[in-house]
Amino acid sequence: MKYLLLKHYRGGPTPVDGWTTMDQWTPDEVDAHIQFMRDFADKLVGTGEFVDAQALAPEGTFVRHDGEGRPPVTDGPFAETKDLIAGWMAIDVESWERALELAGELSAAPGAGGKPIQEWLEVRPFLTEPPTVTE
Repeated sequence: MKYLLLKHYRGGPTPVDGWTTMDQWTPDEVDAHIQFMRDFADKLVGTGEFVDAQALAPEGTFVRHDGEGRPPVTDGPFAETKDLIAGWMAIDVESWERALELAGELSAAPGAGGKPIQEWLEVRPFLTEPPTVTE
């Protein structure tokens, strides 16, 4: 089963004491965090559970079709994906429990002061079949 582990810029359901965003870290703290992510991905490559991972730039905008040649572009006032999602990792594991276990490990990536950031990760299964619609 494939799952998406979503990393968020703004924490999660409940605040973690001392949590700060990466733009407030020192260059060494950022490097340590990125190295942790690379090492974690390499470990999953070794177990055959890694699919892909990407960090996302904070820039972005919403676009939708609004008639021929007129895609409206907006920057809010609502929270946008660029404000929330920092990156993602796709994994292919045997069970939901394994996906949760790996998300828990990934949550321990170092942050400010080298301490585990204990960030909330959103775990979402890939949709494998179209949903069944009943009336």
